[in-house]
Amino acid sequence: MSAQPLTRPSLLVALRDSHDEDAWRNFVDLYTPLVFGHCLRRGLQEADAADVSQEVLKAVAGAVGRFDYDRERGSFRGWLLTVVRNKLNNFFARHARQPELPGDTQIVHLSERSDPAGDDEAVWETGYRQRLFDWAVTRVQAEFRANTWQAFWQTAVEHKPVEEVASKLKLSPGAVYISRSRVIARLREEIESATGEGCLPKRFE
Repeated sequence: MSAQPLTRPSLLVALRDSHDEDAWRNFVDLYTPLVFGHCLRRGLQEADAADVSQEVLKAVAGAVGRFDYDRERGSFRGWLLTVVRNKLNNFFARHARQPELPGDTQIVHLSERSDPAGDDEAVWETGYRQRLFDWAVTRVQAEFRANTWQAFWQTAVEHKPVEEVASKLKLSPGAVYISRSRVIARLREEIESATGEGCLPKRFE
């Protein structure tokens, strides 16, 4: 019996329908800042990073229907990083052959760096998890009462002591813990609905 595929995330499955405008809008909103930020960290100027990001999204649009979410082929975020690396390599190779202009990305300088593959994965993973968190926050915050959200935000994000937050919000410490757990669970659920994995920043694990 063949291995069962990993849970197929609703957003990524919806992308297989090229006419699903909502799915593509959500995908672009979720992943463009991630790819753009990664390109900036590799040293590209903003205009170049924007161009490479667009190339990545076009490549994803052309290939996502053939991507199979199974254990052997790995996670979507790993596949996406491969696409980003390929587009960056193409960019470096293309621009290394052109005369350098003022304001251009410093291609020669970048090409002299050691192979960033190892660091790339760690940086990508951190950026990926943070971007998912930021995206999910904007989608679920309105679902919670102000005190519940503040109990989560002040303890989990701002790292304030539970007792201090409880006193400020006029809640018991137990209620603060419960509120924080509820919000984290909802964020994880929202992220999983899009990616198939509840990937929050490691500080929440």
